Amino acid sequence: MNKIDPKEKQALDELRHSAAHLLAAAVLELYPDAKPTIGPAIDDGFYYDFEFSSSISEQDLPKIEKKMREVVKSWSAFTRQQVSADEARQLYANNPYKGELIDELEKSGAEITLYKSGAFTDLCRGGHVEQPAKELRHFKLLSVAGAYWRGDEHNTMLTRIYGTAFPSQIALDEYLSAREEAKLRDHRKLGKEMDLFTFSPLVGSGLPLYTQRGALLRRLLNNYVEEIQSGQDYQQVWTPQIAKADLFKTSGHYDKYKADMFRVVSNYSKEEMYLKPMNCPQHTQIFASKPRSYRELPIRMTDFAMLYRDERPGELNGLARVRSFSQDDCHIFCREDQVDEEIDRALQMTISIMKTFGFSYRYRLSTRDTEHPEKYIGDPKVWDKLEKWAVTIMQRNNIEYYDGPGEAAFYAPKMDLMATDALGREWQLSTVQIDYFMPERFELSYTDTDGTAKRPVMLHRAILGSAERMMMILIEHYAGAFPVWLSPVQVKVLPITDAHSEYAKEVVNKLAVAGVRVELDDRSERLQAKIRDAQLEKIPYMLVVGGKEAAEGTVAVRSRDTKQQTVVELDAFVEQITSEIAERK
Repeated sequence: MNKIDPKEKQALDELRHSAAHLLAAAVLELYPDAKPTIGPAIDDGFYYDFEFSSSISEQDLPKIEKKMREVVKSWSAFTRQQVSADEARQLYANNPYKGELIDELEKSGAEITLYKSGAFTDLCRGGHVEQPAKELRHFKLLSVAGAYWRGDEHNTMLTRIYGTAFPSQIALDEYLSAREEAKLRDHRKLGKEMDLFTFSPLVGSGLPLYTQRGALLRRLLNNYVEEIQSGQDYQQVWTPQIAKADLFKTSGHYDKYKADMFRVVSNYSKEEMYLKPMNCPQHTQIFASKPRSYRELPIRMTDFAMLYRDERPGELNGLARVRSFSQDDCHIFCREDQVDEEIDRALQMTISIMKTFGFSYRYRLSTRDTEHPEKYIGDPKVWDKLEKWAVTIMQRNNIEYYDGPGEAAFYAPKMDLMATDALGREWQLSTVQIDYFMPERFELSYTDTDGTAKRPVMLHRAILGSAERMMMILIEHYAGAFPVWLSPVQVKVLPITDAHSEYAKEVVNKLAVAGVRVELDDRSERLQAKIRDAQLEKIPYMLVVGGKEAAEGTVAVRSRDTKQQTVVELDAFVEQITSEIAERK
């Protein structure tokens, strides 16, 4: 088992948290009336939120960064001072944001500490570098964004300045290079250029609309998973996108998840209902719809129905974070002695699918936050059993994993697959969960061999997770140049002139009959313009046809990756591309 070195992570977090202090100090020197609020380290850098009396933009970042480099020269250390709530309030008498934090610390009985470097003092719990002038050298301010105070849209909109910091210039340069590459691969940009999806303010934020090509891509992903699943006796079901509040009260989602659910009230019955955020509660009701015998188990239900979650407006981000989505959900109802076999089956299926997309990956063991037991349902002893069981499963399958405290679902620990894309970024895709609590809350049962009623175990499993999020990852992973089998359009046929259109149509028909997704570009444009447009659309193959090709029954094949053309017989090309599609290349 390989884990993230906790010492390295802590050192990087301390470096970035120190850089956030430095950012605040520089801002106050340049904008004395600004009000700093909070500035934490985050996964790829740091940020600090401010209230400014006048707006700033990314054009101001070089000036702020220059001031940071001036200020840090006089920072020899971070000095800690513990103070009373009244002393802290006096220091921040003109900053209501810090005042709110001080009130919360006082109410909780926590220590109130200040950290000072140079002339700058900040309210802070600590965690800094020892020699800021020496260690805070390799940083970069990245962007400016709006952010509500405490993430609540009812609060004041603040200005958030993002930055990053690394222990060396080499590491910083590598990160900035990867960031520039990520901009070129941005799925929002490529999705528009490739005509895959759009958003409309009239439809609503976070509600994607898929074009013909985008809908096809979604369908190809779902069909691939369904093809693998159906071959292993997984049975697809379909459930409503809305359910009574009582369902979610029983499952526990009402108490633990209600703030993220869309509430709907009937005009006639006045019943309280919700758009479903996940499929599992409704699947329990399919299981409970008739008596079950041990002979039927395991029952494997898959579901691609739409789901809805009320994400905060500031967190919506293209297809990465949406309000409507679907998952390749599966819920398996089985006996306890069938759990290991079912999970091993799911893990092997996942390995096969990850290989198709070329992802490297590891797993995160997502466990409870033991300091906040109120976040979870069920007996802690059962949680202990399930978390140990998950470790045994991953060790038995020789799976590399690391610990993720606090990442568990409220009803079960999770084995989360973290895939690495072409830019080295990690994304959570597949998940597997062993759930004892949902069957208990819904009083599910089956008749065992001895005629007694037994409680089934419920396994939650997704492979790709959200189709929307998977599309985003794949667009950026492939930079829009999907493998042939996944490309919405696999071939574009380009007649050199109008005189060659008839043969071009014959080529199109032959490819279409063979199951190839093909389009004809018979516009009255120059050939080079047609080639350029096809390349922008990331079409895997372009077939150029003229008089010679028509006479000889050939096509001039040009791939999106090269400027060279190879003349081959049409039948040979059909055989080649259908083979690639079948082999998912």
